[in-house]
Amino acid sequence: MAGSAVKYWLTEHPLIVSFRWSPTELWFSTYSFIINAISAYIVAAITLHAILTICGRRRPVPLGPIPAVHSLAMAFFSVLIFLGMLLSADAEIRNTRWLWRRTRTTPLEWVLCFPLGIRPSGPVFFWSYAFYLSRFLHLFRTFFTILRHRKLSFFRLSNHSILLLTSFLWLEFSQSFQVSAILITTFVYSLVYGYRFWTEIGLPSKCFNFTVNLQMLLLGFTFVGHAGVLALHFMRGGCNGIGAWGFNAVLNATILLMFLRFYVKAYCRRSVTVVSAYRDGRGGEKRATRSAKSSKIEFGQHNGGERKESSKSSL
Repeated sequence: MAGSAVKYWLTEHPLIVSFRWSPTELWFSTYSFIINAISAYIVAAITLHAILTICGRRRPVPLGPIPAVHSLAMAFFSVLIFLGMLLSADAEIRNTRWLWRRTRTTPLEWVLCFPLGIRPSGPVFFWSYAFYLSRFLHLFRTFFTILRHRKLSFFRLSNHSILLLTSFLWLEFSQSFQVSAILITTFVYSLVYGYRFWTEIGLPSKCFNFTVNLQMLLLGFTFVGHAGVLALHFMRGGCNGIGAWGFNAVLNATILLMFLRFYVKAYCRRSVTVVSAYRDGRGGEKRATRSAKSSKIEFGQHNGGERKESSKSSL
């Protein structure tokens, strides 16, 4: 009974079944809006960082429970979108299996490579639209980092902007690969934001870079998925939205290179400072701690010591 209710509300509700992507009928669905939104996000982040730098404020700006509520909301929406997309994709596979037998298409091939001519309508694209809207809520993480740590990186601005633009292009061009990308992204984000909520409310955290490792896992899966789409495009006679997919692949490759650069740089710096700590004693150990802290702040991870510091001012 409960399973039937969940299935109805996530895949069979009339609002979901009748969904159709349309720039004239949906909110935030035009090129002008997405360009203005990304521009406003970048300008607002840079302006806020510049104001705090000019004012010379060193202490974190008190945010109270806002970051914890934001992490809980992101974790909830990620789980909801994951379940909705998973059930919708399963229903789409079962409803069109008879057609696939004629074209010898497998479910994995459909998940990676939409057939030519597919339209952005139905439950699968409804949850793709929900994922696109959740990207706007994701942007607030940048401002929390600026207010707490006065940290603003080019990688963070580029990563969030590219994710927002990519999710828009998925809908606009009925792009292949979006089903699997949304499933793995929402699964990873549900873990990341669940962990962040856990640490925000003062519960103990692990000593390893949990969020950074999950980010690496997500980027690695994305790279493998793009390779699969390219192979299927030539083997199966074409994938829908391949032009937008090519642009998306370039953007994702840019993110991957920037992340790897940061990842290698951060861990090399940590290794050097750990050696210095061993040689110099207590002073070097403090430098190693500061280096590890700075690498975690970049991705918004907080360890036990950081929670004690932030609890005085923000929680």
